[in-house]
Amino acid sequence: MPRWVATAASGSPALRYAPATDSRPQPDPAPASPLARGPLPRARHVLAVIARPGQESADLGALLQAFRRAGAGLALLSVTRGEASPVNSTWERLETRRPWELLVAGAVIGISSFTVADYPDGRLTGSLLAELTELVQREIRWHAPDLLLIVDPAADRPGAGAASDSSDEAAPAGDSSDDAVVARAARAAARLAGVPAVARTMPGVRGARLVDLGADPATARAVQRSATAAHASQSEALPKVERHLGLLDGRETLRWLATAPVS
Repeated sequence: MPRWVATAASGSPALRYAPATDSRPQPDPAPASPLARGPLPRARHVLAVIARPGQESADLGALLQAFRRAGAGLALLSVTRGEASPVNSTWERLETRRPWELLVAGAVIGISSFTVADYPDGRLTGSLLAELTELVQREIRWHAPDLLLIVDPAADRPGAGAASDSSDEAAPAGDSSDDAVVARAARAAARLAGVPAVARTMPGVRGARLVDLGADPATARAVQRSATAAHASQSEALPKVERHLGLLDGRETLRWLATAPVS
């Protein structure tokens, strides 16, 4: 049976153009380097850390399902209840409704343990970093995961490929979005605990690599879409999400954060 815990907060080179009078042939720009590709990381127990309900499905759903089908146990920590969403297709308060939608979506994916904290959605700040790091550390001690999985905030920034100085960077210090604060807290907790951490990102981010979703990626995507549909309070926004998911293939893009993978 799922464990439900409500945790209270205490608080390429550039193209060169020859002058019009220069008729000399110009070299072609160097082609982009192909992304490294490999299998899904091996893990016995994965702890996903997200900023709000919905990310477990729309962002991480196929990865989590692939880990589950590979035999890993899944646990999840949501730092907020997602009450700041501008969309509400129900008559219920989002801080009450969205955690239950998370529980339903997580059950579809195969998550067996849930913790939902009540930090303020949309208002996570760097001042909460130490507190959130301790929150993630408590979950690590409880679940003893051998892998942390997060949503990479770099994937949502313009020019993200040049923004990170190394693949070990979770988010620039100046990025104060909820996702960035949660990513920094998760990375710090993972480093303190000696647990590898990996982020779902996009191909343009430095350090990214493609991973396969296992032997049956179509099932992983189907489960992801079903889990996303469980967020009924967000139904007005779901068609756009579903169209995006329909364009995805049997691979995801990850980058390592806290420690390198052990082969």
